[in-house]
Amino acid sequence: MSAALPRGLVVSCQARADNPLHGPLFMGAMALAARDGGAVAIRANGPDDIAAVRTAGLPVIGINKVFSDRFPVYITPDFAAAQAIVAAGADIVALDCTARPRDGEPVDMLVRRIREELGAAVFADISTLDEGLSAADWGASYVATTLSGYTESTQPRPEEPDLLLLETLALRLSVPVVAEGRYNTPHLVRQAFDAGAHAVVVGTMITNPREITRSFVRGGVPA
Repeated sequence: MSAALPRGLVVSCQARADNPLHGPLFMGAMALAARDGGAVAIRANGPDDIAAVRTAGLPVIGINKVFSDRFPVYITPDFAAAQAIVAAGADIVALDCTARPRDGEPVDMLVRRIREELGAAVFADISTLDEGLSAADWGASYVATTLSGYTESTQPRPEEPDLLLLETLALRLSVPVVAEGRYNTPHLVRQAFDAGAHAVVVGTMITNPREITRSFVRGGVPA
């Protein structure tokens, strides 16, 4: 198996194509800054960015977003997507393990193939308790609350993280549970660890200056 995920803070270094910080050069710099700040791992999207963030010397949780007009699942939806990011240097492959329709092989088979054929640990992004239990049964090395609030079955999306799901998974599973999704303050991160999280992933509030600026403008600048 590839590198294990240490206990601590994981920083998600991602920027969409419309973001001024889009691209491997900026993602690599973000990863270095996150490492120097105390992050234990990096989450990144796509082969180019994954190769860039490896310079930080931390374990890399790789995803490969492949969007489809016909299917809602886009986070590493098939084996080819997983294969590409492992080749780029991902130690751990994160993928959508929800019950939603997807293009390609069933997700339980995909989890098994990633483990057996690529030799990579699987990081299961889920939205419900049942999905988390299933992912662990299929062989996922880590189960993360990433998609709670982002699937039809978990709408409407709350402003706060799903600490109840996190705590329940931590009590029910023998594999490490990771908190992700709307953990946007140090206080919430601490709550996640108190609820049983092995690690907490934070993205926007660390690596997206545009969204951070917007939050200050909306909440602090008089109309």
